[in-house]
Amino acid sequence: MTWARFLMITLLVGMLGAYGVFQSTWFQKEYIYPFSYQTEVYRYSERNKLDPYLVAAVIRTESKFINMARSPKGAMGLMQMMPDTAEWVAQQIDYSNFEVAQLNDPEVSIRFGTWYLSSVKKEFGGNEVLMLAAYNAGRGNVKSWMKQYHWTADFQAVDQIPFKETREYVKQVLRDRQRYQILYQEGKP
Repeated sequence: MTWARFLMITLLVGMLGAYGVFQSTWFQKEYIYPFSYQTEVYRYSERNKLDPYLVAAVIRTESKFINMARSPKGAMGLMQMMPDTAEWVAQQIDYSNFEVAQLNDPEVSIRFGTWYLSSVKKEFGGNEVLMLAAYNAGRGNVKSWMKQYHWTADFQAVDQIPFKETREYVKQVLRDRQRYQILYQEGKP
C-alpha cells in the first residue's frame, strides 16, 4: 500500500467517524440542540398551554440558552424580551417588584416569555406561524401584514412574510422544534 493510499483511507475513515459522532444523539443534545432549564420550560409551557419543544426552539434561536444574552436592540435573557414588553407582562401577571435585570434569571425569562408567547398565540387564533412572527417582529407588524396581504388565521405561507429576518426566524424555530421533539420526546423530566 502506498503512503498516499494509506493517507486517503485514514482520512476517509476519520471523516466517517467524525460524521458519525456529529450525527449521534449525544453530540446533537450536547452541542447543537442543548435543552437547559427543562424543568422551567416544561412547567411554564404547560401553564401557558404551549408546546415545550417550541419554547425550547424559541430559546435556542433567541439566545442559544445563554441567560445573559443581549441583543443590539436591547432584548434580554433567554427569551430575549424587550424591557418594555417585560414590564407590561409583569403588570399583566401581577408580578410585583419586577426589575428589568431579572430577565437574566432563567426562570423569570421563561415565565415571562411563555406567558407572552401564549398571549400572542391567543391573539392570532392559535396560529403558530403568526405567533412566532409576532414574537419576532411585533404584534403590530403581523396585524398590518394580515390586513395588507389578506392573511387569515389559517396562514401558513412562511415564505410570504415580508421581513427576511422574521421569515428566517419562523423557519428556524419550526425546524428546531422538530429536532427537539425527536431528541427529547422520551426524556421529559
